[in-house]
Amino acid sequence: MHQDNIDQQGEIQNYKNHLTVSGYSDKTKSQYLLYLGDFIKFIKKDLEQITTKDIMSYLAHKKENGIKNVSLSAIYASLKYYFSAYKKTHLLDEIKTPKKEKYLPNILTKEEIKRLFAIITDKKHKLMVELLYSSGLRVSELCDLKKDSIDSKEATIKIISGKGNKDRIVIVSKKWLVEYYSFSQKYFKKVKSPYVFCKKNGTKYSSDMVQKMIKKYAENAQIKKTVTPHTLRHSFATHLLDAGENIRKIQELLGHANLSTTQIYTKITTEELKKVKSPLDNM
Repeated sequence: MHQDNIDQQGEIQNYKNHLTVSGYSDKTKSQYLLYLGDFIKFIKKDLEQITTKDIMSYLAHKKENGIKNVSLSAIYASLKYYFSAYKKTHLLDEIKTPKKEKYLPNILTKEEIKRLFAIITDKKHKLMVELLYSSGLRVSELCDLKKDSIDSKEATIKIISGKGNKDRIVIVSKKWLVEYYSFSQKYFKKVKSPYVFCKKNGTKYSSDMVQKMIKKYAENAQIKKTVTPHTLRHSFATHLLDAGENIRKIQELLGHANLSTTQIYTKITTEELKKVKSPLDNM
């Protein structure tokens, strides 16, 4: 093996160790290493010889090949961390962060939520979908959720090391708790697992499995919108705002670091304003 390749592999391993010690999640580590590897493959240069022009060339290449700005921003962030925070260089100082396209998230109406629930006959699947909507969980949080995280007395769930490695408390429906414990008394007599939801062998579900499951049920319910686990999270936040709940409380429940992230839902709820009749029309 060429010495340059050995040195480069050693550098990447050191970087991986740095991310681990810094407390980054496995998902973030995987993403950062993937983007760095793709960059190295494109540039075909030693990392110590990289210039600002090289980075600009790579980002332009990704953009020209149709990548969306939201993904380009993620690539930029990963390279920024490597070259600025880890390598202590100023290579990205003159490169502006790619602006993310601003899309309003997909939201289900309450009627569509009811249709979705009604179509699900599998009790465990229904409980999973209900929890995503009623507590605003991310799909990864649902899959990682353990039974000892539920406080049935307080009707709360503690999310351990959510996005950004931050713990938080979320609400849980009392109606859901009754249904879940009724189900679990029977299910967990046969299956031993620490997870709130698990497969028959006791292992947790993958995010992909849950996404495919929800997509199938939404199609069966004849919902024309694209429905994902995150759609249920968006719907949770929007319906709370519609009910007059404080946006800062919603921010805490969702685990958003910045209020600006939560404020996207205020733009969705303005749809309700369009239903209000002008006083002139009532004259």
